[in-house]
Amino acid sequence: MRIGELAERAGTTTRTLRYYESRGLLPARRADNGYRAYDEDDLRLVQQIRTLQDFGFELEETRPFVECLRAGHPAGDACPASLAVYRRKLGELDSLIEQLRAVRAQVGAELARAEMEAAAELPGGPEPRCELGG
Repeated sequence: MRIGELAERAGTTTRTLRYYESRGLLPARRADNGYRAYDEDDLRLVQQIRTLQDFGFELEETRPFVECLRAGHPAGDACPASLAVYRRKLGELDSLIEQLRAVRAQVGAELARAEMEAAAELPGGPEPRCELGG
């Protein structure tokens, strides 16, 4: 298939495919007429890259998965290098989750404090006038 068909089937653009090619993630094969030529294996490579990027992986982090597919494994995550990337990514995600939990706890505490202050000011006095403006 040609680059336009591959892009359409993979749900991406020809520019993205050329970029993957320039980064060595997608093979640069040419047909006799000089056009880029791709096959179903290339579609699988692009789908693997896109799925991983949708999960938050950087483009370079997809390389072990691509190499695993190119080595003939039916799944790009069956190789030791791919597993190592998964493990590293899970560690990063766990760290981000902990950071978000800490921020959530702080925001929750501020909300509780602000609600208590607002409730204390209401009896007998005017309601505070707060406006959002831009």
